[in-house]
Amino acid sequence: MSRITALDVIDVRFPTSRTLDGSDAMNPEPDYSAAYVVMRTDHTADDNDLAGYSLLFTTGRGNDVACAAVRSLAPYVVGRDVATLIGDVGVLARELTWDGQLRWLGPEKGVMHMAIGAVVNAAWDLRCRIDAKPLWRVLASMSPAEIVQQVDFTYIDDAVTPAEALAMLQAAEAGRAERVDALLEHGLPAYTTSAGWLGYDDAKVDRLVRLAVADGFTMMKLKVGADIESDIRRLRVARAAAGEDVRIAVDANQRWGVDAAIEWMRQLADLSPYWIEEPTSPDDILGHRAIRDAVAPIKVATGEHVQNRVIFKQLLQAGAIDVVQIDACRVGGVNENLAILLLAAKFGVPVCPHAGGVGLCEMVQHLAMFDFIALSGSSDGRWIEYVDHLHEHFAEPVVVANGRYHAPKNPGIGAQMLDRSIVEYGFPNGPVWATMQS
Repeated sequence: MSRITALDVIDVRFPTSRTLDGSDAMNPEPDYSAAYVVMRTDHTADDNDLAGYSLLFTTGRGNDVACAAVRSLAPYVVGRDVATLIGDVGVLARELTWDGQLRWLGPEKGVMHMAIGAVVNAAWDLRCRIDAKPLWRVLASMSPAEIVQQVDFTYIDDAVTPAEALAMLQAAEAGRAERVDALLEHGLPAYTTSAGWLGYDDAKVDRLVRLAVADGFTMMKLKVGADIESDIRRLRVARAAAGEDVRIAVDANQRWGVDAAIEWMRQLADLSPYWIEEPTSPDDILGHRAIRDAVAPIKVATGEHVQNRVIFKQLLQAGAIDVVQIDACRVGGVNENLAILLLAAKFGVPVCPHAGGVGLCEMVQHLAMFDFIALSGSSDGRWIEYVDHLHEHFAEPVVVANGRYHAPKNPGIGAQMLDRSIVEYGFPNGPVWATMQS
């Protein structure tokens, strides 16, 4: 009988603020970071200790708080039987989410909820390694009933019931095999944000947009919200470099109030932005609806900072968004993201996952691939965000070619980092940080 023996958490940070990679209106100098999680077991496979890997993404300061939150959950998993744990990860997800004392710190929001998500994701990674499959294959091979069993329908069954979820998944069963073949052959569409960070000068934006078009991207995203004159100028630069056939979305990262968002987007409208992402607080459902009504036909997208399935439910019920953006590390792990995918499918709203960060591309692609294979069955109007940095630190870096994500082949959820990267970028004593502070 194998058991969980430890839950290790390591503070890993990358000094991206030096090059302004990741800079936006709310995060002008981010250091992309991870509370890196290793769920260890006493089980061995191929003479190697078997473990599950996960992470919680932050932008630098506060990563120590995230690490502490995850560490506090060790007593909930250490000592558990591995087979029982991975046989139904939904049991762990519900136990952590509904713990009476942990809920006082939320409920189901904030750093504690993200910490729960990191532990849940580590359990899924462990299952994938025991099953010898990537997460997208594990999920896509589960029966509709098994998928429904993983979802907590509390607070959302007024929008999608277990019976409705089962029916949607059953309706998509017939084409699963063909869509797996299509995924393996063609991948899924990607869009890039690498050209549009707010701290980049116009010449760099122009050069990177042209490179992105040459690399096959049919959509890209530009950060906005610093000042309107700068945004108009930069969007004109990007539009001239991309041409008229490439979609350009814009992202305010919650910078505005409702009236400011509407006025700002009216001034950008002539440059045909495809969507405005996070125009205001992610908690403001009615604000998103007012913005959507005012700026149409520009679409409204959000989700990167939406803290749970309940807010997503209300955004969809209110007709407040045109695009759902799930994130691998924001909500309570794979299980809650399955709930959000089911909500999006029920309301017929496309899912375009948020990525970038540290490991987010590697992780969230699996959820988009499951959605394509086993739920929505479509890639129309859907792209997975791609950011071209920090992939070299992962055991299985994401593969994006000709503007498309290609399916990962190795077991896991994509979160395992290289040992040397953990050592070099460990905070505050890793060689990279020790050199900077000396």
